Amino acid sequence: MPFANTRADALARLAQFLPSAGRAYAATRNRDTGPGPRTNVSALSPAIRRRLISEEEVAQAAFRAHGMDAAEKYIQEVCWRSYWRGHLELRPGLWRRYLADVERLESRLANDRGLATGHAQALSANTDIDCFDFWVEELKSTGYLHNHARMNFASIWIFTLKLPWQLGAAFFYRHLLDACPASNSLSWRWVAGLQTVGKTYLASAERIRSVSGGRFAVRHPLAEFAEPVPPEPVVSPVPLRALPPANPSAPSGLWLHTEDLSPETSSWPVPVRAIAAVDAIGGDPAGPKADHANAALADAVQRAEQHFDAPCVRLPEAAMEDGLAAWATDAGLTQILTPYAATGPVADRIAATRNALAAHGIALVEIRRPWDSRAWPHAARGFFQFKGHIPDLVNPGLFG
Repeated sequence: MPFANTRADALARLAQFLPSAGRAYAATRNRDTGPGPRTNVSALSPAIRRRLISEEEVAQAAFRAHGMDAAEKYIQEVCWRSYWRGHLELRPGLWRRYLADVERLESRLANDRGLATGHAQALSANTDIDCFDFWVEELKSTGYLHNHARMNFASIWIFTLKLPWQLGAAFFYRHLLDACPASNSLSWRWVAGLQTVGKTYLASAERIRSVSGGRFAVRHPLAEFAEPVPPEPVVSPVPLRALPPANPSAPSGLWLHTEDLSPETSSWPVPVRAIAAVDAIGGDPAGPKADHANAALADAVQRAEQHFDAPCVRLPEAAMEDGLAAWATDAGLTQILTPYAATGPVADRIAATRNALAAHGIALVEIRRPWDSRAWPHAARGFFQFKGHIPDLVNPGLFG
């Protein structure tokens, strides 16, 4: 099933799905029909992840079509991404710990034969667990898995195959079109019993057979007990980072990156006279994921040029800081605006780039969407607490 990689396609996909976004979605959303056309889910998550279309737009459209009661399940599913992003934004130490763990475990693969063998068998779909092996190939070929498949995959990885959750999260992050640092790493922590301490998710052969419509036999024995992984030191939430305002009199340009690709729907505090887009920012995405991100970026570049009536320069990721500085200097800019990137590789690169540009007398100013500024502070605890704020996020003032 092709996934929307332009804003026009995402809006068309949303309009097509909206009639099913109410009670029909609540009744059928857990069915995993496998690769091919999926009619019980919107399959908009890759577009939402790149913000070709935003959580706010999708949730509000469902609310207008069905009302909060009927569309509650769909709206909550969309808002899970805002919750995960906010939770990691308030606990960036979890991201730094995850990166260090992945680096440590990938180094260990070279010396730990047992771990290396189990890891290789899992990634090559050679475990004799029919559903798991199928999901490995489905993920590699399509860049997508149904939510239930993801939960069961992670549970089998951790509790049946006894593999480190961090390596599973890294595999997902490389292949999933919709994997953002927060939703991916924190979902794996939840299955492992770290996100909600002591509460794990245990895969069940019967449940897998049921939600997949009997597509899998699941004869290989699965773990019957999910022992939580060893607890970690608690990371306390920090306040949402305050952003310095833009200089209203500075000649300004826009830097587009693949964390937010609908610039025409944001409010920019000063006129934009030039645009730059960076082809990629770090990582090692699988082919389908890289292709999707690049197509989405190309679409955003075209829309941005039309919206701002300004030319766009495409810059390679290598030597990005020097490229941005040269572009800004040539265009006579002293300020670059860029969409805010939540905690993750792009945010880390933006922080480093800000310092590099400052050495050239160029300010880099991040612009955060009002939805994020309203939603993320409510993500300090669990989703149960967060979801109580969803009605007011979707329609501010109506439910307050």
